[in-house]
Amino acid sequence: MVSNLKTSSFVDEISAIPGGEGVRNCIQCGTCTASCPNADKMDHTPSELIAMARAGMKNEVLSSNAMWYCLSCYLCTVRCPRGIKQTDLMHALECLAVREGLSHGRTLTPAMYRSFNDFVYSLGSLPEMGFMTWFYMLTNPLRAIRMLPVAIRLFRHGRLNVKARRLTPQGTDQLRAILDKAESLGGVS
Repeated sequence: MVSNLKTSSFVDEISAIPGGEGVRNCIQCGTCTASCPNADKMDHTPSELIAMARAGMKNEVLSSNAMWYCLSCYLCTVRCPRGIKQTDLMHALECLAVREGLSHGRTLTPAMYRSFNDFVYSLGSLPEMGFMTWFYMLTNPLRAIRMLPVAIRLFRHGRLNVKARRLTPQGTDQLRAILDKAESLGGVS
């Protein structure tokens, strides 16, 4: 009985986050795993992750690297015979992992999410050069040096903004209201 309560509560927790509802509908056909271009890099495939979640393996699921390797390509979503939005489910698991402090140790994605939200919330825009500089300074400044050739090529082709395009004060207030609402709905900033 205790194990059913534990299982049910974790599934309920996932389902309560927008995008997590599909965890209950999976028939374990494996289509999502077969469609995923990054399944071979994941420590648990998408279908395994759902089975583990339904078995109540909260710590194992939330400390997995699987959701952080999701490319948001939506191949799994368009091919799922049950219409499960697997990509949204992966993002829901990311939110839970960050909230619980169980995100996979080798991923920088939570730090990137945090940096992105901080920049957009405080400036009302995203100066790409400043954002990436800040992100690399927080995570690994030496990686920034390796990325310099890419940054130079992007800049030469007009694909890297050095100067931020600012929103109007009204636009900034609206953007902050959207971010606050997203956080109140379960998003983690």
